[in-house]
Amino acid sequence: MSQDDDYEVGYRKPPKASRWRKGQSGNRRGRLKGTRNLKIELTEELGEILHIKERGAARRITKQRALLKAMTAKAVQGDTRAATVLINTIFRLLRPELVEGVPPELTKEDQAILDTFEVRRRKDDEESGK
Repeated sequence: MSQDDDYEVGYRKPPKASRWRKGQSGNRRGRLKGTRNLKIELTEELGEILHIKERGAARRITKQRALLKAMTAKAVQGDTRAATVLINTIFRLLRPELVEGVPPELTKEDQAILDTFEVRRRKDDEESGK
């Protein structure tokens, strides 16, 4: 019995006859080498420099910075949609533990405040007859 006869075909063990030959691609029409993905393109686009005038002075800022300035200005003027997007972005980037549902760890002082509040709430509930 040769070694090939002992080969067991199964999960992640394809038959030897149907495997790819060395040097043969399994995705002939796949992404070409050197093709850039959306993340790279977006990063480069947002990193481009714009020339703007701010309070009469010429400045150079990135498109990303200009976008944030415009969104913040709209939010301050009362645009609720811009405010919502800005607040969501702030929470996602600056406080990721709140977005992911993981509560932040409490300090001893914070825990003492919560304990005091709980005692007062129970006392008020007992006095009101609940």
